[in-house]
Amino acid sequence: MAGNGVASIGECMLELSGQTGPNWRMGFAGDTFNTLWALHALSGDRPATYVSAFGDDPFSQGQIGFFAENGIGIGSSPVIPGARPGLYAITLTGAERSFTYWRGDAAARQLASDPTALSKNLENQALVYFSGITLAILDDAARATLLAAVAKARAAGSLIAFDPNYRPRLWRNREDAQAAIVAALGVTDIALPTFPDEQMLFGDATPQATAERLRQRVGEVIVKNGEQPALIAENRIVHDVPAIHVAAPVDTTGAGDSFNGAYLAARLAGHGPQEATSRAHRVAAAVVQVRGALAPFETLRVAFAN
Repeated sequence: MAGNGVASIGECMLELSGQTGPNWRMGFAGDTFNTLWALHALSGDRPATYVSAFGDDPFSQGQIGFFAENGIGIGSSPVIPGARPGLYAITLTGAERSFTYWRGDAAARQLASDPTALSKNLENQALVYFSGITLAILDDAARATLLAAVAKARAAGSLIAFDPNYRPRLWRNREDAQAAIVAALGVTDIALPTFPDEQMLFGDATPQATAERLRQRVGEVIVKNGEQPALIAENRIVHDVPAIHVAAPVDTTGAGDSFNGAYLAARLAGHGPQEATSRAHRVAAAVVQVRGALAPFETLRVAFAN
């Protein structure tokens, strides 16, 4: 039976951002963690668990401590001697960002190394979230272990949400990515794709084509498309919800992830898909007006409520 908690599975990295000359600000971020951050901020007293694998170095310890300070646990996620977190740096041109990664030997690639611990982390969760990046950092066997654990949680009553979040550089080839993402959709209740990703991976001509394709596999689909309207596909109906234009965005990092977190928080609170999408747009618009992937909880809450 599903419980009250929320769990997100993936890789949280060290984030270098806010460059001023030779000086950088270090934080912690990653697509599935960014989503959990917003979901946790907007979900009241629901226990939040970040499911991954961690090293035993000072940076990993700092990461786990940062989670705890903000009310997020790691459950039974393994701590692997000698391992360490991945790292990325954000460079900005205006508000648009580009990333440089150092993540080939990151501890998170071993998140499915203990199948029993992984399954335990997903027990009694109201919602379990993961992404295409979660899939991409795992080898074939680990990916199968992950999807089996997610399917088990779903059978026990957890709602499963998935963002395909296609990043070509993380995959051996496009065909592997397609196969893995289709397999993940088979255990998904809510899909949260982004149209440009789907266009690149599956060749969809329009957001409507993405919505139509995915609703053949998933009961609830929200297609994000930047400042263009988001499309909702549910119960054989497709309709759009306008986004919010931000005239002078500061940093677009984490906007889509925060949209996902806000949407899922709204759905867990009992709001329908259209209201949940409207709230998610407001949160995403607030996030692009702050630097870094993680907006302050209060910023998220004000946007979500208004």
